[in-house]
Amino acid sequence: MCVSAVRVLLGILLCAQYQCLDCPLGCECFAITRSVKCVSKDLLTVPQNIPGYVRTVIITGNNIHGVGSDSFTELENVTNIILSNNGLTEMASRSFSALINLRFLDLSGNQLALIHPESLSIPGSPLQELNLSRALHNFTALTDLTTALRWGDLRGLLHLDLSGNQLALLPPGMFSHLPNLKQLFLSHNSLTAVYAGTFSGMNHLEVLDLTHNAFSTFRQDDLLELEKLGNIQILLGGNPYTCSCEIHRFVTWLNESRAQADVDAVRCASPGALINMKLRGLGLQAIGCIVPVQTEVTDITLHTSYVFLGLVLGFVGMVFLFVLYLNRKGMKKWIIEMRDACRDVMEGYQYRYEIDSDPRLGRISAHNGSSIRHSALSLPNDTCIIPTDTQVKQVMPSQ
Repeated sequence: MCVSAVRVLLGILLCAQYQCLDCPLGCECFAITRSVKCVSKDLLTVPQNIPGYVRTVIITGNNIHGVGSDSFTELENVTNIILSNNGLTEMASRSFSALINLRFLDLSGNQLALIHPESLSIPGSPLQELNLSRALHNFTALTDLTTALRWGDLRGLLHLDLSGNQLALLPPGMFSHLPNLKQLFLSHNSLTAVYAGTFSGMNHLEVLDLTHNAFSTFRQDDLLELEKLGNIQILLGGNPYTCSCEIHRFVTWLNESRAQADVDAVRCASPGALINMKLRGLGLQAIGCIVPVQTEVTDITLHTSYVFLGLVLGFVGMVFLFVLYLNRKGMKKWIIEMRDACRDVMEGYQYRYEIDSDPRLGRISAHNGSSIRHSALSLPNDTCIIPTDTQVKQVMPSQ
């Protein structure tokens, strides 16, 4: 009984150390670690009949040019797949759709030129880490990858590595369909600028690696895009920064930004006098920037002009008050005369208003008018009648 148990145990151990009977040809299977390794075996296709207990598949250093929808079947337990350095050029639709528990996918070191929009689509979005470093063959592959990231429903992706792909630009909104991405590695590319919308929708990003690209400086638009990411770790070292006046905005940003930048690694690559100098804390005079100095001088001149104008206006006001003081008697007389004239006018208006508003005064005025007209009818033609209040005076003709 004990002998049988020992034999079974030895069989399991031997199967764990060496190739099991059901292991694909040219591969090594390990039951204890639940993994299969097919390293540098000149395989032309993904091996079939991989044991169902396997969780990690390592296929590297072969000549596999394509991955199809039937490359991985009945492997529900697989969580990690490494397909690096196989010369892959194409990924077909739903290449990994059968791997419903896949967490880690490594496609680095390949030459992908054709990527189907649904090649990364997996039911349930289990994928958390995707390594595509040195994997894209040309710009067309980048365009295909952008579509695949959009259609793949990779809302669970946390880690994306695109380093070493000679990328010169990133399409706006490329990562907008990866809402939970936390780490993005873009090092060892040829990026020269960060365009508006490049990192839109990345509300949970924690690490952004832009080291060893072709940035000579960061313009105002670039800095605004980086500032939108908030308090994250941004790696910017290893770029060929030109320490001229154009870089002063970037220097200011390094000193004031909320982002956690690797400031000790951000150094000048030119000119010769500033090579290997840290950008943080670099003075404006050191980089030959005179525009801010001119602006400061202009501001001082403007302030001086305002002070001089205030003094002139104050002097004019004092002279005006002094003249008024010397002519105070004439001013007083003029004011009294104006007051009396205004009072006479107002009394005239008040008198007219009282006559027009009192009906009794209106009848008296009408009766006096009719009496004057009746007397005028009985007088000679050369008689002149002059009304004065309520009396009528007759002027006789001269002899």
